[in-house]
Amino acid sequence: MTTADHGSDTRGRILTAAQRLFAERGYAATSLADIAAEVGLTKTAVAYHFHPKGKLAAELIAPAADDILRMLSTSYDTREALVEAMVTAAVRHRAVIRLLMDDLGSAEQAPPGTPGELIGHFRAEILARLTGPDPDERATVRGWALLGAVHWGVVHTMELPEDVVLEQLLKTAAAF
Repeated sequence: MTTADHGSDTRGRILTAAQRLFAERGYAATSLADIAAEVGLTKTAVAYHFHPKGKLAAELIAPAADDILRMLSTSYDTREALVEAMVTAAVRHRAVIRLLMDDLGSAEQAPPGTPGELIGHFRAEILARLTGPDPDERATVRGWALLGAVHWGVVHTMELPEDVVLEQLLKTAAAF
């Protein structure tokens, strides 16, 4: 797993530790006290920078959200170019993808204004770009299957080198 460089300041050390712990244990199973112990601070010191814990998650999510928005605002010449951009972004942000998809709840049940609602919006936009404006049943199945393959492929390969995951997911995506 590659961990984003969040700098050497206290906030940066907290973000780096949180990203690693969330990827290893999950969001719900990681407390502010766990993060504090990882960086050699008190829980109060971590809470000073990030309280509630959701603020910490939001800061970790922001770069991935920026990449997804950039991808969605780009016109691609081919579906293959869109798929390559999607897979590359998912692999680059796989720790955040795990946090978003596995730990912050189902987007289908997300209350308005929550990260889950944003996830649902992103997923719907990506699916629409993959399947086209009026997809038939086969295109819908292929779109969901590709999203599922990328999701599970990044979430369950955290310990593998990023370049290997990217290469294999791109080969897999070509089959869709």
